Amino acid sequence: MKKEATIQQSHTDWKAVDAMEDKDIDLSDLPEIPSEKFANAIVRKNSKPIPRKTQITLCLDTDVLNWFKAQGKGYQTNINALLKAYMEAHQNHD
Repeated sequence: MKKEATIQQSHTDWKAVDAMEDKDIDLSDLPEIPSEKFANAIVRKNSKPIPRKTQITLCLDTDVLNWFKAQGKGYQTNINALLKAYMEAHQNHD
């Protein structure tokens, strides 16, 4: 069976899109974004792109995992940050 291409050429007139001004864009069918959404936003101006993450299975001591979970939402991100700091601190020692 021959595989079909999943990427199709765009039929968008990008020159026309680039020539549009903000006032020309119809946003009437888009829902308004509530202010609560902006309260938790993170501004990433002039920062490096977020690197991709790889899902793995990792065995941790139960007390270690429970401690991180007790810190609240984002405990996996905190574990990653701690491991990244350790990695960066030891990169120059190899």
